[in-house]
Amino acid sequence: MPETTFNRADVTLTNWRTVPYSRWSFEHVGEIVPSAVIPGTRGRESTVPTGLNALSGVSFAGLKDAPSSLRDFLTESETDELVVMRDGRVIADWSAPHSDPSCAHIIFSVSKSLTGLLAGILADKGVLSFEAPISYFVPEVAGSAYADATVQQLFDMEISVDFVESYLDTSGGFERYRRSTGWNPEKPGDPTPDLKTFICGIGKGAGSHGERHAYRSPNTDLAGIVLERAAGARFASLISEYLWKAVGAKSDAMVTVDRIGTARAAGGISATARDLALVGDLVRRRGGEIVSADFITDLWSRKRREAWKNGDQLELFPEGSYRNYWYETGTGELAAIGIHGQWIWVHPASETVIAKLSSQRLPVDPALDQAIVRMMRAICGS
Repeated sequence: MPETTFNRADVTLTNWRTVPYSRWSFEHVGEIVPSAVIPGTRGRESTVPTGLNALSGVSFAGLKDAPSSLRDFLTESETDELVVMRDGRVIADWSAPHSDPSCAHIIFSVSKSLTGLLAGILADKGVLSFEAPISYFVPEVAGSAYADATVQQLFDMEISVDFVESYLDTSGGFERYRRSTGWNPEKPGDPTPDLKTFICGIGKGAGSHGERHAYRSPNTDLAGIVLERAAGARFASLISEYLWKAVGAKSDAMVTVDRIGTARAAGGISATARDLALVGDLVRRRGGEIVSADFITDLWSRKRREAWKNGDQLELFPEGSYRNYWYETGTGELAAIGIHGQWIWVHPASETVIAKLSSQRLPVDPALDQAIVRMMRAICGS
């Protein structure tokens, strides 16, 4: 266990996503929130560090646009783990002094992108139809925002919902949502339902489904339930069988679950950076035997460009788009992104995949995000 300035008993549901506790808790989520194991091929991998020598010449505009070396920026950006693969081989890695590369680290909304890949695999097998209404798989959505939406709209974040994605919320709908997932402590005077019941109580927002990109995490939690219903198995088992073991992930991953075992597909997966890089390399290679090339190619299709332009994340990638929980940057890359600094970056032209895990103190930091993108592009150009 890395050195800490606090006792384990100091880490609670109230503070586990805040500094300094997050530097430990992000690698030990299963001790804080009930979690289901996603078996890999070995259980837990001991890795031999590669180091950053292969990237010694990388420089770019870091924080506040000041020139920065890679090593300095990794520290300044509160990075825990970095792994760089080129043509399927690890060429560089880095770990913060407090971090253990063999520990599964929470990846927050990168979980969504893994859920998207699982959906593609199940669709290839004829188990899932993206064109089907959500209600075909989850009839309980009747009367909610999701009652008249399709599975594809769910996976493209184009559902009109009366819900605000507010990570720093302490008393509103997002905080209540987190309580339903088991991530926040209960409030005695305001009991919350289980996650599925909470989602099925979300009302419809203004406008029609499919008109605009509206990033809302409950969509992906519902998507996880759709996949369970379609395949007749639990989310952790599906991810393990069809994705995790298939890409050769060495270490077990985990996913948090609510009080009745519903997986937090939107943000609850923990994994090592090396195993995440293997997932990114699957995307770089356009799928192969695991998921069809057609599904991966469609992630770059820009089919939902207009919805993206009308949406609430345009500033991140002004020329980009969004498909099946993956960001298409508009300049030849795909990205999976999670709060507090979690990334998978895929750049086929340079055959490069980057996995970055972090414990950034702010959930969302737009200026830091842009500096990280500059870092990723500098690495790919090296």
